[in-house]
Amino acid sequence: MDLQTRTENNAIVLTLSGRLDAVTAPEYEKKIRDLIEGGNICFVVDFEQLDYISSAGLRALLVMAKLLNAKGGRACLANIKGNVQSVFDMSGFNAVFKIKDSVAEALAALK
Repeated sequence: MDLQTRTENNAIVLTLSGRLDAVTAPEYEKKIRDLIEGGNICFVVDFEQLDYISSAGLRALLVMAKLLNAKGGRACLANIKGNVQSVFDMSGFNAVFKIKDSVAEALAALK
């Protein structure tokens, strides 16, 4: 997994590529914890380049949600498609997270 971050409209945009699985989820969780402990509480996670997500990846997203809820923060997911969309559909994560079709829509939803 490759994880890129940038700040846009007072939110951290995380762009994931590759796989979010048992091997890469700990790295994702550490990055999220560091960002939240640094005072960031508004996140957009861009899945456009993510090819695969496992249950460990879903758990890492839940960790992010719990940490943000504790700080009064918010997250919106963007560009979920293909196999990743199928996993979200089967797991019911569509109901857990706010999901938009693009990063721009996700940023607007966080305002």
